[in-house]
Amino acid sequence: MTTAAPATAPAGGRSFFITGLGIGQICSWGSLYYSFPQIAEAMGRDLGWDKPQLYGAATLGLVLGGLAAYPVGSAIDRGHGRAVMAGGSALAGLLLLLWSQVESLPVFYLAVAGIGALQAATLYEAAFAVVARRTGAGEARAGITALSLWGGFASTVFIPLVELLLSGLGWRGALMVLGAVNLLVCAGLYAAVIDPRADAMPVRHADAAPPPGGRAAVAAAVRRPVFWALALAFTAYAATFSAFTFHLYPLLTEKGFASASVVAAMAIIGPAQVTGRVLVWLFAARASVRAIGSAVVAVFPLALLMLAALPPSFALIAVVAALYGGANGIMTIVRGLAVPEMLTRDAYGAVNGALTAPATVAKAFAPVGAAAIWAAAGSYDAVLVGIIAGGSLLAVGFWVAAALSRREATR
Repeated sequence: MTTAAPATAPAGGRSFFITGLGIGQICSWGSLYYSFPQIAEAMGRDLGWDKPQLYGAATLGLVLGGLAAYPVGSAIDRGHGRAVMAGGSALAGLLLLLWSQVESLPVFYLAVAGIGALQAATLYEAAFAVVARRTGAGEARAGITALSLWGGFASTVFIPLVELLLSGLGWRGALMVLGAVNLLVCAGLYAAVIDPRADAMPVRHADAAPPPGGRAAVAAAVRRPVFWALALAFTAYAATFSAFTFHLYPLLTEKGFASASVVAAMAIIGPAQVTGRVLVWLFAARASVRAIGSAVVAVFPLALLMLAALPPSFALIAVVAALYGGANGIMTIVRGLAVPEMLTRDAYGAVNGALTAPATVAKAFAPVGAAAIWAAAGSYDAVLVGIIAGGSLLAVGFWVAAALSRREATR
């Protein structure tokens, strides 16, 4: 005897599910993540607060998000994806409205740290876990790839939109609009398209043991060297990505590039991310995530070494931005698929949450660490060396994980 899985959802239903999640991800990423630097800059000018005060709240939020990653993933594994993502968006919307009214630092820290924590319930990791729950971890590849394509447009849509809101409504009005986006659009979409009744359930023999739950699956995963190699790789990636993203502009201007050239080069990164994901979708749909990841992780240290070693020119930074953006876009897919294809198909949300928790913390502290290195060394040369080291550690960690995973698969 077997326990039957629900009938496969019709193609139109699957399309509605991914499209709804995708639009929600554009709005969640755009309003909760990409909008912060623009709003913080306007807010700091208005209230007289400096950058350490403003970005300290964002750092605290990212740390809390890392701590929330495992319980959020575990809750989604238990079928609570609708409550997690819709409820998280609604709470984030309320906190954005609270932020729009702040006059003191404690209230600001409460709002922004809360928003950072809720990113664990509303951004890619939660959405990927919802997809894995709907399709089964073994069949999640197409949905995760499609979802990453949708999310790639978040900065393209929301950076100019936030700038328009700031110029027309001021930072308080902009935050009120973003709060409404979360309350009405994000929460509404997640509530509409995430239906636990449509989730795939594993087919198994009646006398077989049930698949392990979150704690058991995580306990089994952490006993495998592949888990720790992936954790090393993804933590190094998060730190490298965060430090490079936050310090790219001052790093390039210190190297003598004109501001207009730096902005033009940085504008290449977003479209390059989407291009990288499209190329994987078109030409590597059947390639293993081990092969895709092993190739793409080599791009990060290569691009950074080019930036450090070659004579400064706009053509150089444009190539570096394109390579970096394309590789970063593909890494989003690799991170989403590494757990089911390289580690385990049990309890995707919990295992992925445990794997990404240290990466989220590293992402929070890397910009501060890079700033400290710059202050001690007096230039960005030492920071660039550190970022190159992080990119190299990412590559080595993933290559080790791929080799271990391949060896386990052939046993």
